[in-house]
Amino acid sequence: MTMKQTPSQTVGPYFAYGLTAQQYHYPYSQVAGSQLVQGEVQGERIRLTGQVFDGQGAVVDDAMIEIWQANAAGRFNHPLDNRAARPLDESFLGFGRCGTGTSTDLSFSFDTIKPGAAQDGHAPFITVMVFLRGLLSHAYTRVYFADEAAANQDDPVLSKVPAERRQTLIAQRKETGSGVEYRFDIHMQGDKETVFFEV
Repeated sequence: MTMKQTPSQTVGPYFAYGLTAQQYHYPYSQVAGSQLVQGEVQGERIRLTGQVFDGQGAVVDDAMIEIWQANAAGRFNHPLDNRAARPLDESFLGFGRCGTGTSTDLSFSFDTIKPGAAQDGHAPFITVMVFLRGLLSHAYTRVYFADEAAANQDDPVLSKVPAERRQTLIAQRKETGSGVEYRFDIHMQGDKETVFFEV
């Protein structure tokens, strides 16, 4: 008798049905989507977009991306972040999910804000979690911003990444007709492999 893997032994490809149901037009609710802003929000509104590439350079059509970030004041929407000097913004959620299977170019896209620095001496960043078929656990990385060069240079986390690989964590800014867009592609393996963190 041959034993087969069960769904609990891999992180995919069950995201569309269970975690991003509305995006994929299933008749179920979901706790988070790709819109992190609601109404008037503090800070600079941005769109974070990109594609996920596998080890052969092919675009992945069924990945799921989660992001978690501070608001414009550098405060997280979480009970353990009770820093009163950094006000909460009730119009900003701070957490989002997006699958890569519904856009024509198989990209993910989040409407969010550019975060403030969460700590003194740190650069603004967005935490990214990648869920993908074949992974036994999700992968963690970060998005830093190309137009924050001075803060990036002094960031204690980014400075631990080998200099030749730091660019894999930097999102490039572009002005578009609909606003500011940051491009952040994720390469799971290969010559352009994104830096992932052990958390």
